[in-house]
Amino acid sequence: MADTLKARLLDADRRPAVVTDLQDFVDQEVAGKGGLSGGLIKTGYAAVKKVKPGIIGSAIDSLLDEFVDALEPHWTSYQAQPTQGGFGAYLSAHSAEVSQALLAVTDRRAERSSRASITSVYGRLRPRGQENVVESLPRLGTLVERHAG
Repeated sequence: MADTLKARLLDADRRPAVVTDLQDFVDQEVAGKGGLSGGLIKTGYAAVKKVKPGIIGSAIDSLLDEFVDALEPHWTSYQAQPTQGGFGAYLSAHSAEVSQALLAVTDRRAERSSRASITSVYGRLRPRGQENVVESLPRLGTLVERHAG
């Protein structure tokens, strides 16, 4: 059991650091977006944060178990046959499947949300969601591997 991603990332002693690093990761990913679509992402992200300060960290924490479940089969495959370049490279090599699994988590959460402002922003950003997730996979994989290692 100790080799599972769930055991490594969701441990009560490790979880707060994982959540903090994931929030920093999301902040950096959003800040790095450029162009018109990047401006929309930045505006939407700022709007969500303004609606409820602290919502990003809370959302990450509440979604973390489901994200880890979505990543677990990929972690298992990676551990069985490590990829040169680490878990980030593995995720990139399986980007379509991984991005769909991660987006399914946020899609389910958005469908259940009672906050119209949140669902509205999510709905506007979702069409480019897969592209944005795919772009972030190498860095996400590195972060996950650092905490799971």
